[in-house]
Amino acid sequence: MTVNKFSKTPFTVNVWDLMHQPGELRERELDLVVPEKMGEGLVAIKAGSVLETDVRLESLHDGILTSVRVSGEAVGICGRCLKDISLPVRVEFAELFAYSQTGAFDYEVIGDHVDLEPLIRDAVVLALPFQPVCRPDCPGLDPITGERLDDLPERVPQEIVDSRWSALQGLLESTESEASTHTSNGVGTPNEDDSFGSPPEREKS
Repeated sequence: MTVNKFSKTPFTVNVWDLMHQPGELRERELDLVVPEKMGEGLVAIKAGSVLETDVRLESLHDGILTSVRVSGEAVGICGRCLKDISLPVRVEFAELFAYSQTGAFDYEVIGDHVDLEPLIRDAVVLALPFQPVCRPDCPGLDPITGERLDDLPERVPQEIVDSRWSALQGLLESTESEASTHTSNGVGTPNEDDSFGSPPEREKS
């Protein structure tokens, strides 16, 4: 006989009053304290943060249908300017916790509880932005000094020319210089004494 090991956490919800009573419905509001950090990127839900959670539990013939809405706050740094930021996080999902203990379902009712932690953790982590910004038009850092351009509103970012184009840039400058030299020496400039195109003078009688 297999014994299911079950340890109660802030994310486990008692469903004993719903089990095997199809059609029964319960709604609960929970403030869940995060035991461990959620997320490993530039922003994350820190341990000790509170997730406001609305849970809707509906009893079915084969298990408990759980609909969850979670709201919280992620903190970290902006991916452009490295400023400290906080972002709201809101996720929703639904999952069936089955009565069956055969392993045919991803989630099961254990004893008289359901464990929401893996579902909430996966949904929250997937909702965190990979490249968070403090605002959509954040100018980022100066590529030369590393200073925040937001703190230097009068600074004009220096244009960086790709080194692969440096040879072409030099050729262009050389061509422009030669053209300027030819013009100053009169090359290519029409001569005032040149009568080309002038009508021939009439022979005097």
